[in-house]
Amino acid sequence: MGLAVMLALLERTFAAAPSLQAPPAGVCQADTSCTVVVPAYNEADNIADCVRALLASESPCQRWTLVVVDDDSGDATADLAQAAAAGDPHFVLLQAGPRPPGERWVGKNWACHRACQGLDSDWVAFIDADVRVEPGALRAALADAIAEGSDLLTLAPRLRSGCLAEWLVQPIIASLLGLGFPIQRANDPADPLAFAAGPFLLFRSQAYRAIGGHAAVAGEVVEDLALARAIKGQGLRLRYLLGLDWLTLRMYRDFAALWEGWTKNWLLGLDRNVPKALAAGALVLQLYAVPWLLLPLALGLAVLDPAPLAYLPLLLALLAIGLQLAIRFWSRRRFGTPLHWWWLAGIGGLVIGAIAPVSVWKTLSGRGWTWRGRSLQSPG
Repeated sequence: MGLAVMLALLERTFAAAPSLQAPPAGVCQADTSCTVVVPAYNEADNIADCVRALLASESPCQRWTLVVVDDDSGDATADLAQAAAAGDPHFVLLQAGPRPPGERWVGKNWACHRACQGLDSDWVAFIDADVRVEPGALRAALADAIAEGSDLLTLAPRLRSGCLAEWLVQPIIASLLGLGFPIQRANDPADPLAFAAGPFLLFRSQAYRAIGGHAAVAGEVVEDLALARAIKGQGLRLRYLLGLDWLTLRMYRDFAALWEGWTKNWLLGLDRNVPKALAAGALVLQLYAVPWLLLPLALGLAVLDPAPLAYLPLLLALLAIGLQLAIRFWSRRRFGTPLHWWWLAGIGGLVIGAIAPVSVWKTLSGRGWTWRGRSLQSPG
């Protein structure tokens, strides 16, 4: 069955996946410098905890700065960031200012670009406001990038769920992303395939400038993939690692944010391939929702008809549901993901099944295609 294949592929993929390792004790890159950029638009729920975690980091090098870029937020993001920094000398708050008239800058690209105008550090890291770093994360990442000669080091964070909407959808999405992680191919310089995790990108500044930075991907909604492709396209070194012990990411606070986010990304994440996007949604619907929908019908059939074959639909439904649970047990063992609400996976499958066609419609029509409420359509 499809779920059994998924479980086997997940185990094989992550068994061989490289993870970020801690550097030797006391290692600090004294002869380099790093700028950490956090683009922030209406991040009042996240920014204070993000800033405090970053400023509590073990020093990655002697000269490092945390730059929070307020992208014209309509809430208290800037004030909360400033208060959380509490006068720390490593902290800088920057106002992104208005985008150039007539130019298409989507998502966080403008804020990231503004932070890097006049960049004078050897390395630059872009970290999302909804990421929480462990104290040694920056130091470990910089040490690995330098030791491995990376031009771009990207880390996949541990996904964390909080609200019911996330528990319905995110564990399934995490499994799908796990299957789609082309980790070994991404790390092969001879393979043109490139992949990156947008929540954590650490660039060698020289390489970042060489590919044109965020200005070169200003209109790209999935800018992390575009930047990774640019790095590999110029023969530079891309390194993709699991950062599960170093970073956690909570993407959405409620159903509305989750719906906006995944309907924005679903089609783009599947290379704008409409048949592939619709087929992926249909597959999730079949694997996760259909068994739960079939269960009461199969149970009724087994009760009404004592013939052995009448029990086959019930056995198939129970087997599929058991495999869903097995995948969640695997996720708990591998990633520490609790089993919360696993029995509502059928509803999650229905939601994802709806996300796929809506994402196709939004992306192609531009109607309702937004990022945090901001339109992603071209100006004019």
